Amino acid sequence: MTGRVRSEFFTLLLAVQFLTRLSVRSDGIYTPDRQADSVRHYPLVGVLIGAIAAAAFAAAHLVFPVFVAVILSTALVLLLTGAFHEDGLADTFDGIGGGVSAEQSLEIMKDSRIGVYGTLALFAILTIKIASLSALSPMAVIVCLVAGHGLSRWSSVVVIATSNYVRDAGTGKPTADGIAVGSLIYASATGLACIALVWFVLTPASALCGMAGLVAGHVGMRLIFERKIGGYTGDCLGATQQVSEAGLYLGILACQ
Repeated sequence: MTGRVRSEFFTLLLAVQFLTRLSVRSDGIYTPDRQADSVRHYPLVGVLIGAIAAAAFAAAHLVFPVFVAVILSTALVLLLTGAFHEDGLADTFDGIGGGVSAEQSLEIMKDSRIGVYGTLALFAILTIKIASLSALSPMAVIVCLVAGHGLSRWSSVVVIATSNYVRDAGTGKPTADGIAVGSLIYASATGLACIALVWFVLTPASALCGMAGLVAGHVGMRLIFERKIGGYTGDCLGATQQVSEAGLYLGILACQ
């Protein structure tokens, strides 16, 4: 393994470590620059998470109906990621809903306790995702899980590339300076592969409707937090991922 390939592999491992609870040793491989560069691998790590969820769904569906299999695969994803993005969604809605000013919203987002807005947002997003997937065919569920987890993390990368980080510290700090053009292209190539998966395994209409749903979720979520706080935080990235994922599923379901 050449030095450049080894360095890129280490960068990928840092992305896996950051986005999941998988055991990844970072001894000797962490650097601030490498951590910042790992953003380009977020969609690829999403594909990995989606593939594990799809395998879990397929195995569970050998015994249980689609609805139960979807719930079990969703529970596995929550364990696999430590509910990382779901926590961001809850904190974002608590902050936006409970704060009168941008400063108050940001302060509320830092509170580890969950409030009414966050609880309702979590209930709504999990219900939408489970209900949408359960209404699809087993093959469509498998494709949606792989593509949905990859594309929704690409959606978060787009926020990093096109918005402003508004904190001095936090989980989003490594991305505060944005993302290099080459890294954005790399992340977008992974997203394009996810779209191609839906296009060729399901239907072109499913791919187009799914992307329309994802874009609607992405734009809608950004309108909520950017108007209130003038940019994004790490929590907002999690919220964008969750809403974009749900939007993709709804879009594909609408075409069935």
